[in-house]
Amino acid sequence: MEISLSDRIQRVLNQLKMWDIPCTVYTHPPLPTVEVALAYWKDIPEATHCKNLFFRNHKGNRHYLVIFECSKQLNITDLEHKLKQGKLSFASPERMEKYLGLLPGSVSPFGLINDQEHAVYLFIDKELAGTLSLSFHPNDNTASVVVSTTDFFRFLTLCGNQYELIELT
Repeated sequence: MEISLSDRIQRVLNQLKMWDIPCTVYTHPPLPTVEVALAYWKDIPEATHCKNLFFRNHKGNRHYLVIFECSKQLNITDLEHKLKQGKLSFASPERMEKYLGLLPGSVSPFGLINDQEHAVYLFIDKELAGTLSLSFHPNDNTASVVVSTTDFFRFLTLCGNQYELIELT
């Protein structure tokens, strides 16, 4: 039986192909949390698996995607001080859909292909820049896509969203 990829996954793969960004796709059951995903990611040893959190500022007029290695824990208060963006809260599912075209449990930088206004600013743990490859959901939590770290940063440049490398402890 042939596995059918969702429209969201196919759109990501089409965009990566159009931009000549090689990738490897791994399908699996829905993995809404890192804890659930770890059992499946063990079969993808070459990649650094990432956690992606989508925030908004207290006024709701700025949106941020924070990306870091999946085993790290993030203290939001410490993050607020480090980013100097004011009080942060998790963005609602409606904001996630509006700005990234994503549903909860599928937050991914690949959602930037849906952010035509470049409204989402990224903060990326600088440790990720030193890895060989990164793994993200392709806008659907029934798959993981691995791209080289170099190609990931090329993807970000082609999307046009601003990003900043930060040190997360």
